[in-house]
Amino acid sequence: MLNISAIPAFSDNYIWCLADPDTGKALIVDPGQAGPVQDHLVKHGLQLDTILATHHHPDHVGGIKALMQVYPDCRVVGPADSPFKGSTHFVHPGDEVLWEGITFQVMSVPGHTLDHIAFFTDVEIAGHPALFCGDTLFVIGCGRLFEGTPSQMMESLKALRELPGNTAVYCAHEYTLANLRFARSWLPDDSKLEAFERRCKERREAGEPTVPSILADEKQLNPFLRWDDPAVVAVAKQYCTEQGLAADSDSAIFAAIRHGKDNF
Repeated sequence: MLNISAIPAFSDNYIWCLADPDTGKALIVDPGQAGPVQDHLVKHGLQLDTILATHHHPDHVGGIKALMQVYPDCRVVGPADSPFKGSTHFVHPGDEVLWEGITFQVMSVPGHTLDHIAFFTDVEIAGHPALFCGDTLFVIGCGRLFEGTPSQMMESLKALRELPGNTAVYCAHEYTLANLRFARSWLPDDSKLEAFERRCKERREAGEPTVPSILADEKQLNPFLRWDDPAVVAVAKQYCTEQGLAADSDSAIFAAIRHGKDNF
């Protein structure tokens, strides 16, 4: 059975480590820093043989060069059409990546960046199918649109919300409480959102991560997956009226939610 661990990095990043205790092999997702990864590998007696990179931002790929110096035979899998050229194996949407009996499907999820991909497997890890989505989908949030359009991000999130509801969402940042403050400001009477916020606060107070979340919960609670939910649409339309924004399509509603969070 594979083990999965969150390796904290920077102030709020999570670098994910999959480990096969039988072989001692490790797979790392989005190593923005080499030091914490190397410390984790040494502590647990693991040999790094694969890195998955979701997009080119330095806090996701900044540690790869140093790790490759320690593990020169390591495979680095990343998006083909990307400013990051440090991959050894370039993948396109629809490709598959095999590791220790697991098949990861490569999904195109532009929006945060244009090269952004996600890795999904229906093989259960810690009891759930797993989605490594970088900075596309967060717990009760989504990534800022640094390169893509609201329509692109909405289509990316639409593809993610069609995955199985029991999928564990392994995003790359601990942004949950900030995301919840925004979501609760838009939907103050949402009792399920309130209860989820309370549970997340308890986890953070206990020093525990709020990641991963479960996709079914995100579909029910995350405003960025609810652009067609009447409760969210009503708030978004009122916001659009106040801000002078369009509200005549799903993508316009999504854009309003993103605008609201960006200016919260």
